[in-house]
Amino acid sequence: MWQRGLLYSKAGCLLLCLLALAACQREAPQDIAPEPLSAQPEEYDPLAVAIASRGRLDNPEATVPPQCYTETEGRFNPCWSCHTTANGRNRANDLNLQARYAFSDAAMQNHWSNLFVDRGAAIAAIDEASILEWVRADNYSPLREALAGRDDFLGWKPDLDLMRGFGEDGFAVDGSGWRAFRYQPFPGTFWPTNGSASDAFIRLPSAFRRNQDGQPSADIYRLNLAILEAALTVSDATPDSGIVRTVEAVDERLIGIDLDADGALGVATHLRGLPAHFAGAAADIPVRRWLYPLGTEFLHTLRYLDPAAPSFRARRVKEVRHAVKVAMLEDPALREAYQEEAAEKALGTAPHFRGTADTGLLNDFGWIYQAYIEDAQGRLRLQTQQEQQFCMGCHSNLGVTVDGSFAFVRKPPGADGWGHQSLTGMHDRPQAGQSQGEIETWLARSGAADEFRANQEMLSRYFPDGELDIEALRAARDLSELLLPSPERALDLDKAYLAIVREQSFEQGRDAFVSPPEKVHRRIEEPETGLVDAGRVYDDGRLWLDWGP
Repeated sequence: MWQRGLLYSKAGCLLLCLLALAACQREAPQDIAPEPLSAQPEEYDPLAVAIASRGRLDNPEATVPPQCYTETEGRFNPCWSCHTTANGRNRANDLNLQARYAFSDAAMQNHWSNLFVDRGAAIAAIDEASILEWVRADNYSPLREALAGRDDFLGWKPDLDLMRGFGEDGFAVDGSGWRAFRYQPFPGTFWPTNGSASDAFIRLPSAFRRNQDGQPSADIYRLNLAILEAALTVSDATPDSGIVRTVEAVDERLIGIDLDADGALGVATHLRGLPAHFAGAAADIPVRRWLYPLGTEFLHTLRYLDPAAPSFRARRVKEVRHAVKVAMLEDPALREAYQEEAAEKALGTAPHFRGTADTGLLNDFGWIYQAYIEDAQGRLRLQTQQEQQFCMGCHSNLGVTVDGSFAFVRKPPGADGWGHQSLTGMHDRPQAGQSQGEIETWLARSGAADEFRANQEMLSRYFPDGELDIEALRAARDLSELLLPSPERALDLDKAYLAIVREQSFEQGRDAFVSPPEKVHRRIEEPETGLVDAGRVYDDGRLWLDWGP
């Protein structure tokens, strides 16, 4: 199905988008407490809202996230973790966005008005029992059931049975090929203390899951995932020949290559260097550093917070996000894509993506993204095109990403990194090239635990006198102690988000707050951030982590 080595161009991208999606499917504010999910009306069409909104795009700059409107006061810099110098195959080099709010005229106005809404009354009106009942309900399975027979839908239908769960090695029990992996959450918004728990899953195409005879093979799949891990998770400071990556135990005899360079073929728990090609039925597909193979899929769920659940990951899903790689850009095409994006940004041109809400949106780097979000009754529905466009800014021309992705690159090495996401036992690792833990560094540079400096609980815990308390930070046992909120804060954040759900006001922002953040611009009047003069621009932000020897 996938065309190998495809040189991607903008012409004909929508056709590619539709064909690829179709092929993928063939393969595989109210202030009252919510009613139980079972009490909602039986009529449920997850596609209706998105289809009704076709052709409407009220905010052409929805790709600029709310976090980019933070007030730096000339000294607080949360921007460095996203905007950095060119690295790996990422040529975005958007370091200048730390120094300037380099927005188009339309984006100078902060369109995320939900940032300024006080939801204190809505939070107070929902009792603890009601919100716990809400977050512990399953709204994912009804989505799968509602879409199972929709042959008129070209988009991605959730085909992972979350309720059946995963084995200890992360493989989905349902046999779908999805595999859960653990990862150090990206700084700021994606820390659970700021409102949401999440998990992530990867699936490689069928050829990567089969042996040379075309038969399904779990051992070949493990081997290909180990090769991919070594190719994606080691920073560009290490040449191909210098790669040493701990992986889960794999059998070298399956491909006849001494992967760990110990002079014998057997079971390897390290990869030294990279093989030229993947294994099994994918043996003719080359291994390329920092690029996923054609057909790679990611699934990411964003969850409510449940203080009684592991890592506070509630059963109820806020969003289901899916990505699939449908085109492989060779290096010349990659460079051209980055150059075109840079030129468009310099001209102040609003970003444009091919596709629609019901096909998914295609970026210039060969990825299609599509997502579901709750309706007013808490049932998952397909996001509108504008709601989906919100996701494209971070997954398109952002300086820190590796082939448009975040989580997999941050996977702990080897077997310990496979399994359903859990912060327990995971410790703060430095970014590649740095000496201090990433969390410690980010807190020190941003002066808070969220981009808006609105997380008062974390400010009280780690900034008691306005300065970062390094001793208190390092006393935390693991990431669960560092990044999980108190149960009280968790439920308040759930209630605040539920108010947005009831309003269906996602197009005005989906970040929930206990109280409105005060350190955020309503409109950009002065483009300079002041960080250059303060000597607080940092060029060392990297997605890769240093996991040590």
